[in-house]
Order: sequence, then structure tokens, then C-alpha cells
Amino acid sequence: MINPCFVHLRLHSEYSITDGIVRVDDAVARAVQDGMPALALTDLSNVFGMVKFYQAARSKGVKPLIGCDVWISQMQADHRPARLLLLVQDRDGFRRLSEWLTRAFRENQVRGRAEIRPEWMEQDGTAGLIALSGAQSGDVGQFVLAGNLAQAVQQANYWARLFPDRYYLELQRTGQQDAEDCLRGCVQLAAELDLPVVATHPVQFMDAVDFKAHEARVCIAEGALLADRRRARLFTPEQYFKTQAEMAELFADLPVALANSVDIAQRCSLALTLGKSQLPQFPTPEGMTLDDFLRVRAADGLHQRLLALFPDETQREQKRPVYEQRLQFELGTIIQMGFPGYFLIVADFINWAKHNDVPVGPGRGSGAGSLVAYVLGITDLDPLPYDLLFERFLNPERVSMPDFDVDFCQDGRERVIQYVKDKYGHDAVSQIVTFGTLGSRSVIRDVGRVLDLPYNLCDQ
Repeated sequence: MINPCFVHLRLHSEYSITDGIVRVDDAVARAVQDGMPALALTDLSNVFGMVKFYQAARSKGVKPLIGCDVWISQMQADHRPARLLLLVQDRDGFRRLSEWLTRAFRENQVRGRAEIRPEWMEQDGTAGLIALSGAQSGDVGQFVLAGNLAQAVQQANYWARLFPDRYYLELQRTGQQDAEDCLRGCVQLAAELDLPVVATHPVQFMDAVDFKAHEARVCIAEGALLADRRRARLFTPEQYFKTQAEMAELFADLPVALANSVDIAQRCSLALTLGKSQLPQFPTPEGMTLDDFLRVRAADGLHQRLLALFPDETQREQKRPVYEQRLQFELGTIIQMGFPGYFLIVADFINWAKHNDVPVGPGRGSGAGSLVAYVLGITDLDPLPYDLLFERFLNPERVSMPDFDVDFCQDGRERVIQYVKDKYGHDAVSQIVTFGTLGSRSVIRDVGRVLDLPYNLCDQ
């Protein structure tokens, strides 16, 4: 499509954990098929799928828009929390959003929701972020539906001041109850306050036929039954990935709202640097570079290892040239590839563990082929007698981050992590997350449960 008329700015993927079943690659493929020049990923309270989405979109020629559907803590105690859609314009905006989400999960979880507090936004500023009001899920929409227009005006003005020229009243037609009343009220409010409007469509699944599967997914997350008439029904069959033509027909009476979705996409341009390692700065003695310090530590370590391996001095001196040659080769490769800091960091916490009664494995995997790792104390296996290849661990022709498999005793593991936190900063150390997926056996049981089928039937 030469002149796009609409861009999806609101999409929940499977990374929304509780309510989305859209796979990133499928969404990007559909955008390409429809000639959509850009597409946003705005999962609920997280940006877990960002890197995968960014890579997938860029590889297909679609501009990736990164955002988040966030919970906002209400300033008045008597109002329920509201939603706000934040879209990232640049690196500063992404940094702000990441910090707010982290802080929300750490400091402000309410009934399992990580809520961002407006005062954090006031303190940090909002440059680099565009805010959309959240339609009927946002505070302005809630006040409009409650008939409290004075409060709606006050909140809309508040957000407009907090996001100058970057706040839009969001309009949706999803078939949800009160959606049209909210839309009419927001259009009227926008005219009174001279605020821009934008049409969005909350995408939860790819096709209309996926609605029942999505509802089952929601019930699994909530522990509810699909047929339970009392459960809250927050979604409609309309929340599939609509084409530009369908959206143009849906908002034929509000062409400016459609056009603003394209304008917002043009205002957002986040460039990420991927594949480049960002290592913490390992402390070295004054006047000594990382490269020099690694060479000194390796030389000292080799001396100690040779003393232990070959107590006979004559034999030791005979073997030394072979070890020296291998050590210099490995050091040259490590320094050339820019990883001396990595080796020093890993050696530091492994040696701390060994000196503080935390049992550590001798080393496994390709890392056991490194003599530098052996002389630094990272591994306890001499690779030379076994002809283990260093190139399997680190190879200049295949640049990738080295990765030592380290086994700590489960009883002392937390002490090692605490040591690393104390050394590099508690905000600079994290453990890698694992996403749990629904396996074939368990998902059959889960779907059977929400359909209220007998357990033995599902097992069969």
C-alpha cells in the first residue's frame, strides 16, 4: 500500500502472559501482507518480546514500534487503577519506560499488577514517550463513562501537561459494552480541549476464529471455567488483526483518527544495538589496562599450576615452552575479541567461591578446552594432556560471547550471587528469566479443565 491509512499501535502478543495469543512472527507477516509500513508491540506491563519483535520486523521491512500497555496507580484512593499506552520514540524514552516497569515490579505491585506511579513520571520527565489515553480502560475514559466530565477534563489536562504534544485521546470500536459511549465522549472532550485523537484496535489474536482459543487462554490464566456466566468477559470476537481496509471502514466517520495512527508511527524511531556485549568494568590496578592485567594474572596462574603439575624442576622446565606457547595464543585471541574483562570477572567470583567454602564444579563443556581458564582457576582441568581445543570455546571466525558452564553447590549459590551484587551493584546483577510455555500434555489438561471435561477423558 503506497499511502498507508492505518497502523496498529496496540497489540498483545503471547508475551503478555495472561491474555494474548499472538505470535510475533505471525503478526509481522500479517503486517507485510497488508502493506502496513509499521507495527507496534505493546504487551501488558512488560517488554519481554521486544528483541524478538524488533529483529522479526526489521528483517521483513516493517518499522518496529515498541511500547507497553501499563497500569497506572490512581492518585485518588477511591478509584481503580487505569491503563495508559506508552509508545517509545527514542532510546531515552525506552530507558525511562524500562526503569518505570522495573520499579513497578519491585516497589509497587498491587494484587499482582505492577503499577507505575504518576509521580515517577513527574520526577523523571516523559521525553521520548508518546501516551495514549487507554480508551475505556484509561482514567479519562472511565470518568467519561461515569458522567464525571469535570474529572475527565482535569485528568486529560494533567496528562497533556505531563506529555506536551505527545498525548492522544484513544478511540476504539471493539464491540465492547460502552465502547461507543466512551468514543463519543472522548471525541467531544478532544474538541473542547483541543487534543488530538487516534484510532486503535486492541489486537489479542490473529483471526476471528481464534476468539474461543483466546478465551480458553484467559481462563487458564485466571483459573476460571469457560462456561461460567459470572466470569468477567473483557474481550470480544472483534479483537483480531484487522486490515487497513477494515479499519478504514470502521472509522470512516473519523478519518483524522486513522491518519494520526500513521503520524504516531512516523514520530517513533527506536534504534537498538544488538549482538554487542556490554560488560561491566572490572577493576584493575591504577595505570594497568584490562589486557595487561589479564596477562599478569595468567602468567602468575600458569606458574602456580606448573608447580603443582610438575614438582620435578627439570620436567617442569621441559614442559613450560608448550604451555607458554598455548597461553600466548589464547591470550592473543581473547584480547583481540575484546573479552579479557569477561575472563577476569568469571575468575573473580569462582575463586571467591573456592576460598569461601562454596563447592564449584571442575568445569564442563567447551570452556574446559581453555588453558587461560585453567590457570585463572575458572576450571580445574588441564586441557593439554587431553588435546582439548580452545577454538571450540572461542573462535575469531565465529564471534560470539564466551559462555562458561559453572556449577555451584545449591547451598552456597546465593552467597556467590550476593558477592557479585555487592561488587558490581545490586541494580547491575540479574538472573536470566525462563519463560514457561504450555506443553502438549499440560495444555490438553488445562483446556479440558476450563471446558469442565472429566480428568480421565483428558488423560485418555
